[in-house]
Amino acid sequence: MSNYVLPTPETVLKTGKTYARDLAERVSATFVVAAAGVAIAAGPADMFHASFWESVAAGGIAAAGSLVKGMLARAFGSKNSASTLPSV
Repeated sequence: MSNYVLPTPETVLKTGKTYARDLAERVSATFVVAAAGVAIAAGPADMFHASFWESVAAGGIAAAGSLVKGMLARAFGSKNSASTLPSV
């Protein structure tokens, strides 16, 4: 028999709330970076008529932007999180 102790309901709720806030921040940041990536890759005038390769480039720009955001968050926020929120 193991000595595993289940977490308290307060711990589960706090962890869930922290996860939800972190996830919301990451999704929002990725949306902003992806929109900027499309604008850069296809150009603002052709944003809604992007080719396959422009779309691939936009995905790459979004991924690179998210990577930079995560690295900046670690540099300026908690060392154990890629979130800029102080409570995550």
